[in-house]
Amino acid sequence: MKGRRAPIAVLSALLSLFTISEVYQKALFNKITPPSERLEESHWVASSQSWLDRKSCKWFGFCGLAHLNKSGWTKTGSKSSQRKQQSPIHDDSHAQHLDDLNSFWTSGKTNPDEWSEDERVLREVPQYVLEYAPYVHLYSEEEFWPCDIAEHLIHTTPHLNYTALQASSDHPKLTDLDDLNKWGRFVYLQSDDNVEERPDWLGGKMNIPNHPGAPDEGEQSWADWDGRLDGELPDDANGGREEWYDVGLGDTVDRGGVRPISKASTAPIPVPTNTPEGEELLDEDFRPEALRRLGKRALGGRSDAPAVLITVDKGDGVVDAFWFFFYSYNLGNTVLNVRFGNHVGDWEHTVIRFSHGKPKAVFFSEHSFGEAYSYDAVEKIGKRPVAYSATGTHAMYATAGNHPYILPGGLLHDMTDRGPLWDPLLNSHSYTYDYINDTLRSSNITPNAPIGWFYFIGHWGDKFYPLSDPRQYRFVGQYHYVNGPLGPRFKNLGRKRICQGNDDCLIKNFIGSKRRLRRFESIGEGEEMSEEDVRRFIGPEELLE
Repeated sequence: MKGRRAPIAVLSALLSLFTISEVYQKALFNKITPPSERLEESHWVASSQSWLDRKSCKWFGFCGLAHLNKSGWTKTGSKSSQRKQQSPIHDDSHAQHLDDLNSFWTSGKTNPDEWSEDERVLREVPQYVLEYAPYVHLYSEEEFWPCDIAEHLIHTTPHLNYTALQASSDHPKLTDLDDLNKWGRFVYLQSDDNVEERPDWLGGKMNIPNHPGAPDEGEQSWADWDGRLDGELPDDANGGREEWYDVGLGDTVDRGGVRPISKASTAPIPVPTNTPEGEELLDEDFRPEALRRLGKRALGGRSDAPAVLITVDKGDGVVDAFWFFFYSYNLGNTVLNVRFGNHVGDWEHTVIRFSHGKPKAVFFSEHSFGEAYSYDAVEKIGKRPVAYSATGTHAMYATAGNHPYILPGGLLHDMTDRGPLWDPLLNSHSYTYDYINDTLRSSNITPNAPIGWFYFIGHWGDKFYPLSDPRQYRFVGQYHYVNGPLGPRFKNLGRKRICQGNDDCLIKNFIGSKRRLRRFESIGEGEEMSEEDVRRFIGPEELLE
C-alpha cells in the first residue's frame, strides 16, 4: 500500500494541475483578457525564449515569473543611468530649456487678426471658467510630477507597435503630431530611455509647484471639514438638476446635428495680437500677480508643466470645463509587493459643469472611471474646487487619505494627501471644442496654442512590453507594463452627463470619510480606443482589422 502512495500523489497532482489549466484556458482567459490582447496573445507568449515560461503562461496564466527579479530591469553603466546621476540643471540652462518648450506652445498657425466676430465667439473661454478653476494637491512624496507634453515628445520616438517609424533624433512636434495618423491607431510614443532607470525627464522634478508663501494666521482649515451639507441643496429641490444633468447630443457622430447656440457665452473680448500667449485677455483680477492670495489662505504654486483647459459648450447654457493634467510616467500600485499597471504617459482630468455661468458639479477621473460630486459638496479654497492627485497613479479624488479598490488580482489602494498645492491657472493652454464636428480651436486666451497634438489617435507611451522583455510579467491578466494612454480627444468630451461613461451618473452631495470599495476590471490592461470612438474618428473599416 505504501508503494502506491507516491504514484497516486503524483497522479493527483497532475490531475489538479490539468484541472487548473483547463479552468484558466477555457473559463478565465477570455474573461480577464480583453479582445485586443487576445489577438496578440500567441505572438506575445511566443516572444519569450524560455519554454517553461511559455508553458506556464499558456497553461496557468503565470507569465514572466523569472522577471520578478529586478536586477534584470536595468543595465549598470547605461546611458540613462549616467544621465540620471548628472549634476542638477543650472538655473540659466533650465530657463533656456523652458523658453524652448514655450516656443512649441506658441507655434499654432492661427492668426487672430483674421478671426471674424463669429469665430471669436467660438474661441471664447467664459470668464467664470477661470474664476472656478480647480486647485490640485499633489502627493507630498510623489516621485513622478506633472510634465510638459512638449518635452515628452523630445524623449520619445513614434513606433508602429514595436517598430520605429523614424529616427530617435527626429521627434514630432505639437503642431504635426497628428501626421502620424497615416499609420493608423496603433502608433505608440515609445520612450528613448529605459524607464526603469528613471531618467530625469520622466520624473518631472523641475515641475514641482513653487511655494507662493505661508498661509496667513487664522486661515480657514478645510482639513477638519467632513463635507456634510445641512439641508437640501437648491438643485435637488423642484427638479433643479434637470436643466443640466443630461444635456447635449452625446459624443458620437451618428447622434450629430446642428450645434445649438449656448446661452452661457459672455460678450466677445477683443483679442490683442502683440503677445503670443494673449495674457491681456485675462481680466485684471485673474492675472498671476493678483492670484497670490484669496481670503486668508495661501494660494497654490505655479508648475512649469502646463495644464490643458478645454471648454465644451453643450447648449442650453451648459458648459463643461475639462482640466487635463499630464505626467510622463504612471507608477502602478502593488499587490503582495508585486507591482501592476505601470505605463509611460498619463492623462488625468477634472471636469466642472456650469449652468448659465454657475458651477453645478465636479468630476474627478480615477482609473478610466471616476466620481462626481455637487459643487457645493467638494472642498474649496475660496470658490475654487480642490482635487487630490494620488501618488504614482495620479488618479483624482475629492479628499485626502486612503482610497481602496479591487482588481481581479487583489486589493489595491491609492494614497492622497495635502502635498504641494498646484494652481493650473497660472500656467495653462486653453481651447474650445465643438464635440459635434470634432473641431478644436485655440482660445481667446492662448490664440497661438497648437492643435495638431490633440488629433493624434495613437498612444502617449510605450506599447505593453513583450514577454521577452525582462521588465514584463503578467499574472491573472494584470500586466506589469501596460499600453500608454490615449489623449484628451478620447475622454468622452461630448458626454451628456458629467461622469466619464455613458451609464448612470451618481452625483454625490457628501464627500465624507467613508469610502465605497470600488471594483475596477481593466487597470492592468492599458487603454484602448472604444469601438464607438473608432467608428467616429477613424471609420468602420478599422474595425475589420
